[in-house]
Amino acid sequence: MDLSNLKPAKGSVKSEKRIGRGQGSGRGGTSTRGHKGGQSRSGYSRKIGFEGGQMPLQRRVPKFGFNNISRKEYKGVNISTLQTLAESRKLDVIDVKTLAEAGLISKNDMVKILGNGKLTIKLDVTAHAFSKSAKAAIEALKGTATII
Repeated sequence: MDLSNLKPAKGSVKSEKRIGRGQGSGRGGTSTRGHKGGQSRSGYSRKIGFEGGQMPLQRRVPKFGFNNISRKEYKGVNISTLQTLAESRKLDVIDVKTLAEAGLISKNDMVKILGNGKLTIKLDVTAHAFSKSAKAAIEALKGTATII
């Protein structure tokens, strides 16, 4: 057996239906589209969510909830993460740019420093927000927690 005698499995390849090629083909005239109506026309496309006239799911299910347009979405970074970052890069000042370079956040994220973990080195941290426990942990080691 070699590449020259490879062929697809029997029955796996079918010839396409050639429609609209005259009455003798058996698929002429209406070209398998039936008579009249939107689906027989060229350019027809069903609306998204259309269920044949039945009330669509997105209209049967009630609306609920509330989207607050003035909500601020913060990316949380724990002080344990700051500790490992400062140790690995020998830093004493950490800001949003440093976190973005480390790949912890994207450059447009708003950052909130959270108090999970332990901090053992003095750090000067600049971020958009701090939890009370994170601010206390940073300031306990004579570091500074500056809000942008």
